Amino acid sequence: MKLSLEGLKDVQAWKEAGVVLPSYDIQAVKEATKKAPVWVHFGIGNIFRIFIGGIADRLISEGASDKGITCVESFDFDVVDKIYDAYDNLVLGVTLKADGSTEKQVIGSLTEAIKAQTGVAENWNRLRTIFTDPGLQMVSFTITEKGYALKNAAGSYFPFVQADIDAGVAEEGGQAPAYNSAMSVVTALLYERFRAGKYPMAVVSMDNCSHNGEKLMSSIVEMAEQWEAKGFVPAEFTAWLKDESQVSFPWSMIDKITPRPAESVQAELEKLGIEDMAPVITSKRTYIAPFVNAEGPQYLVIEDKFPNGRPALEKAGVYMTDRDTVNKVERMKVTTCLNPLHTALAVYGCVLGYTLIADEMKDPELSELVHRIGPVEGMPVVTDPGILSPQAFVDEVIGVRIPNPFMPDTPQRIATDTSQKVGIRYGETIKSYVAKYGDAKKLDAIPLALAGWLRYLLGVDDEGKAFERSSDPMLDELTAALDGITLGCDPAGLHEKLAPVLSNANIFGCDLYKAGIGEKIEALFAEEITGPGAVRATLKKYLD
Repeated sequence: MKLSLEGLKDVQAWKEAGVVLPSYDIQAVKEATKKAPVWVHFGIGNIFRIFIGGIADRLISEGASDKGITCVESFDFDVVDKIYDAYDNLVLGVTLKADGSTEKQVIGSLTEAIKAQTGVAENWNRLRTIFTDPGLQMVSFTITEKGYALKNAAGSYFPFVQADIDAGVAEEGGQAPAYNSAMSVVTALLYERFRAGKYPMAVVSMDNCSHNGEKLMSSIVEMAEQWEAKGFVPAEFTAWLKDESQVSFPWSMIDKITPRPAESVQAELEKLGIEDMAPVITSKRTYIAPFVNAEGPQYLVIEDKFPNGRPALEKAGVYMTDRDTVNKVERMKVTTCLNPLHTALAVYGCVLGYTLIADEMKDPELSELVHRIGPVEGMPVVTDPGILSPQAFVDEVIGVRIPNPFMPDTPQRIATDTSQKVGIRYGETIKSYVAKYGDAKKLDAIPLALAGWLRYLLGVDDEGKAFERSSDPMLDELTAALDGITLGCDPAGLHEKLAPVLSNANIFGCDLYKAGIGEKIEALFAEEITGPGAVRATLKKYLD
């Protein structure tokens, strides 16, 4: 069996392999979408293919839509060649269930894949045709938060962004410059839409970051303002982008754990007779396969602000609501019910030698730690969004999602960029305790998690062996701050080294000493560096 339009004709073979095929005419949907697109998506990697593509697939299957999604890749063009074109834009979605079984289905809703190479006439003309169609309702994104960034830490435009600003826009009907940034590409295409008739539409970030719609709007408007300042676009265009009755930027919250393709899943598929399932590593180091493996639970909450109409997303399980509720759901997940638990497991998992997040939930101390961080310490100050129960959400995370032994997710992956995460994942709860109780001294598990992060930063496991720390933009700075701290060192000088870190509000969102827990974290860290085995001993002491 081959994952191709021709290969799907052997319906019986796929059925015997336990793979659900699309119930609709894939070619008819593809042609209808190409003729009159309604939904374009930038960033066409794994979570998009199984989750967002799955939403469109369900709408088509249930007769709620006759259109799929037009896919645009702005970063890694190998993905189009090696994963989309090579498999007729089909996706084999594999849901990994906690009992070890899998659910397999072919998703046929991704109708067209285009490289955002605006300097190539064929690609630019196709994108311009799509964006100037009056019926286009939305363009969505999963390009990661970094995809919206225009400036470096010093506040200067990245050189590639500055080059796009200087390049300007295409003359009416002309060829566009070869843009380097996704934000330049999208802003230029929105300008084409403005010139064609000022047709309204929604521009929807589905990236996993706080206030994502605001971030996306800010970057696009800034690009437009820079072009306006240089005389490339009129002021009316920038004003149009800022008018939410014309161009909206809905906020959203997305949640579905989607690890990189697993060898075990590849082996299972090939054993069933499905050919050419091997993952590829692209020239830009994207690890991707014809299949996508992911957990079953998924949540997408979107602010319902679509000035040109929208697909019936709610019929595919999407929560359509107002901005305040989206913000509350995101806050609930990121500060209490999922992300802080993941971070604690990540740092302690690396120090204790784990390579699978699920295995950590069999560890009595680590399981107890996440129970205390979420249900015990987080719940008194949790943000309740109303449309989802925080208690039910955290119970599912701890009882079903994280312990799923068939989810190939690693503490090493989750430990990436921890310095950029602790402020929201722990800092917000700490600040809420200060606001409610005057200080955060009631907290015990969160200080233990933060002590664990400091211990992780030493790059030495609980046996005293060095390990490779995950990438982090502050890694060099933090390493320098902790320089000289070793297992068994004299604890007398710890405060002098730790104070600049623990008092840094840019990291934690507040000064942890002023919050009343800086000294507690110092003391826990001191216990964890007394020698080999000290991390385990400390966890046992405070969690048994």
